[in-house]
Amino acid sequence: MKHLTKISGFIIQEAKEKDIDLILQFIKELALYEKLFDKVTANIETLRQSLFSESKIAEAVIGYYNDSPVAFAIYFHNFSTFVGKKGLYLEDLYVKPEMRGKGLGKEMLLYLVRLAKERDCGRLEWAVLDWNTSAINFYKSLGAQPMDDWTIFRLDADAIKKISE
Repeated sequence: MKHLTKISGFIIQEAKEKDIDLILQFIKELALYEKLFDKVTANIETLRQSLFSESKIAEAVIGYYNDSPVAFAIYFHNFSTFVGKKGLYLEDLYVKPEMRGKGLGKEMLLYLVRLAKERDCGRLEWAVLDWNTSAINFYKSLGAQPMDDWTIFRLDADAIKKISE
């Protein structure tokens, strides 16, 4: 499905399996930007299984400006017991540095807002690195509220293995 945006020449499309290399490239570019490149273990096969198999657990969209891929987002459904509904969780949103400031990130986020509404989600949530003030200010300008009273905890694969033994 193609989604036309308010920005001339910019469209958003659901990712297809043929886009796996591009998605992995975007993930690596985002990881470099976030200073987390050494944490990337995703590969073509894990992305194929996670995004395009019958048991897929996430979805992706790609933003094209004048037919050139310049942005992507990966998202999945979560669940809120308090709301009693599924939500949409934005895992990654990335716009190439040379394309920032043109409203493309906002269009990508608005696509997900509309998708959350269409799917009757109770929430749209995401995490932002504390140092990324430009992203934080952008999200606040849209009316998003930081959840300062919550701390994200994580067990990585090594910790899961160690604890489960």
